[in-house]
Amino acid sequence: MKWFKRIIIALFSLALLGIAAIAAAYFYVLPELPDVNTLKTVKLQTPLRVYSSDGKLISQFGEKRRIPVAFDDVPPQLINAVLDTEDARFFEHHGIDPIGITRAAFILLTTGKKSQGASTITQQVARGFFLTREKTYIRKIKEIFLAIKIEKALSKEEILELYLNRSFLGNRAYGVGAAAQVYYGKELEQLTLPEMAMIAGLPQAPSAANPIRNPERATNRRNWVLSRMLEKNNITQAQYAAATQAPVTAKYHGAEINLYAPYISEMARDYLVDKSGEEEAYTGGYNIYTSIDSRLQIYAQEALRDNVYAYDERHGYRGRTKVLWTDTPLDTDSIIARLKKTNAFQGMVPAAVLSVDELSAQVLTSEGEEIKIEWPGLNWARKFITNKRQGKAPKTATQILTPGEQVWVRNNGEFWQLSQIPKVSSAIVSLDPHDGAIRTLVGGFSFHTSQYNRVTQAKRQLGSNIKPFIYTAAMEKGYTLATLINNAPINKPDTRQGTAWRPKNSPDRYTGPTRLKMGLAQSINVMAVRAIRYASLDTAIETLIRFGFDPADLPKNESVALGSPSVTPLQVVTAFSVFANGGYKVEPYFIERIEDAYGDVIEKSNPTLACTPTPAAIIEETSEVDPFASMADELQAEPATPQPISLCGNSDSRYAPQIISEQTAFLITDALKSVIWGGGNWSKGTGWNGTAWRASRVVKRHDIAGKTGTTNESRDTWFSGFNPSLATTVWVGFDDHSQELGRTSWNANGAKDQISAAEAGAKTAGPAWNEFMKNALAGQPEVPSSPPDGIVSVRIDLATGKLSRKTDHTSKFEYFISGTEPTEFAPQAEEESNDIFIDESPEDLFQ
Repeated sequence: MKWFKRIIIALFSLALLGIAAIAAAYFYVLPELPDVNTLKTVKLQTPLRVYSSDGKLISQFGEKRRIPVAFDDVPPQLINAVLDTEDARFFEHHGIDPIGITRAAFILLTTGKKSQGASTITQQVARGFFLTREKTYIRKIKEIFLAIKIEKALSKEEILELYLNRSFLGNRAYGVGAAAQVYYGKELEQLTLPEMAMIAGLPQAPSAANPIRNPERATNRRNWVLSRMLEKNNITQAQYAAATQAPVTAKYHGAEINLYAPYISEMARDYLVDKSGEEEAYTGGYNIYTSIDSRLQIYAQEALRDNVYAYDERHGYRGRTKVLWTDTPLDTDSIIARLKKTNAFQGMVPAAVLSVDELSAQVLTSEGEEIKIEWPGLNWARKFITNKRQGKAPKTATQILTPGEQVWVRNNGEFWQLSQIPKVSSAIVSLDPHDGAIRTLVGGFSFHTSQYNRVTQAKRQLGSNIKPFIYTAAMEKGYTLATLINNAPINKPDTRQGTAWRPKNSPDRYTGPTRLKMGLAQSINVMAVRAIRYASLDTAIETLIRFGFDPADLPKNESVALGSPSVTPLQVVTAFSVFANGGYKVEPYFIERIEDAYGDVIEKSNPTLACTPTPAAIIEETSEVDPFASMADELQAEPATPQPISLCGNSDSRYAPQIISEQTAFLITDALKSVIWGGGNWSKGTGWNGTAWRASRVVKRHDIAGKTGTTNESRDTWFSGFNPSLATTVWVGFDDHSQELGRTSWNANGAKDQISAAEAGAKTAGPAWNEFMKNALAGQPEVPSSPPDGIVSVRIDLATGKLSRKTDHTSKFEYFISGTEPTEFAPQAEEESNDIFIDESPEDLFQ
């Protein structure tokens, strides 16, 4: 009994000492213990993601790959796999596992090695968020006390959710959501049992047991996890047998980019970095939803790429990229090894020419694929001499290629063809004209080679794209679509530039008095200059400023009328949107909303709306249009059906300023439709084309309007146009402004509808606009052209612009703002009248 009492006293003393030691340890580390309540609002470091408006992932920025998941969204078998592997008694203990600690202590006493840490999942959460991984006693003490405090502050599910989202699982993947995507390209619910077991085995050795780098060791770890699940009765013997025999299918999967749009994603990244700072932007888990429409963006990218290739190829083939061999061919492995030193580029792949026949060539790609390129894929390749000169059309493949050459090839959608990296640049941007949402934006041919965003950064001369705004100024001063302006050489120069500036037409032809609508549709230079003289230079510049152009970019001379100002494509498409929406200048925007890591909206766009703000109490009304009283009833045709005032928005809405009247916007739009559809009567010999007649054959819609633009020596080419729902601008040119786009001669191997002669807006930028708008508007019904209130339609004489009683090809119905329509009838054939056109000075009319 005496020894027993001594043992009891000793044990009791040891217990007291243990309690005292624990208390002492607690109070010793207490000042260094962080507040575990911060875990309730912990902000996991997640990357910045940029999306299209319809939810397609465009880009991801940030070092750590993490896809936070809620506890309820984790498959039960994955939870079982993790718990059976890491902490089988997780739902039974209170932060520390006495059995595990006893086992670890026994191993330490018997072996002297700290081979088992006995850390529960709660302890691992404590270590992951607040401590380091160093194996020291003081760190272990802190870990234990933190684990106990965490168990009191959070539920078991909350603790496990933090663990599942925090753990590093290799390949920059943090958390099980990211691991599923990185290793298998799947969502969690799509994982199979062996894949779940593989992920569950990663936390303890994410590098050593990595299934990509070390598949054998990863398989052993996976099978051990499965054995633990079998031991805990969470899987059957049959499931275990099947899962352990499953092959390792893990491979690296990048971020699930659904839409490659690097220029817009870079704009979004820049915006958030400027707003929040780089570190916060990259780790705060923000999701930026842009205004980009993924379907339209793909069409825009394809249209720009196809158009750049077309321009580049019609100017000729610049030859091989290098020579791989001359006399003795290399073996296949050596060829592939050399080709792999060159990366694929914009759909083009490097290839070696193996053999050349009369009308075909056999090539080997860097992927080891042998391809036969037939004559249709080669015959474009006449020799490039300069941007203005090309060699003769080749007749055989041997005139183009030689075995041993390294070249570029691409699949154009129909067949493989010889290709080359284009040197020309281009940009395309589209807006919703009703609120300014940027629906597409492509800042260049290749973001990989140039991050320069030509939509927002490149200021290039506008050329004839400026003429609709010049005519707007003139019409606001009194011109109409029927006004005759003298299409004759200008002998009264503008001397503001210091020299005698005498603009000429291109081509250098003059037709005398010509109606304004035809002058705009055919982009007649001298008529635009006379229009700016009529409106006055100051008035024209003020009008351009209203449309959003920078005053600093507008020279104070008449060259403005022909597009000498340098502007960005984004400014241009914004200005053209004014015509599409009835006269309102919307503010372009590209971010619809920004969400934080928890899905809460922290910023939302409030776009300017192209409509009239009206209180709810006001009822939409229409008014009758009085017919022109002095005209016979038969002269009034297609009387303008009055439209309701465009009402929209709410008390929080912002409204775009109306910078021109709805009537003026309608008339300019009507003239811009003639740019595409022309006019006159072809069967009577009076038909004529506008400069963009190709658009009518490709887009095949009557609700489109547009304007071409070409600068001196074809250094910049433009096409801007719209329908009521979408406005688009395309620019093509060289980044080096000293380079001309040049001209091409007729290619005997080309198609009948090939583009040749001097490059210009209609031929160089127009095809991209045509292809894009054709696809973008496909399936949408045409929007009928309905004149707004205040517009009348009267029959005019085509020669004089005055009223006509005739109903033949010499007359047509034309729109006017009520009160501006002609009041005189055209003279009969035997009558003479000199007062049939308007110009700035009588003596300069026919010179």
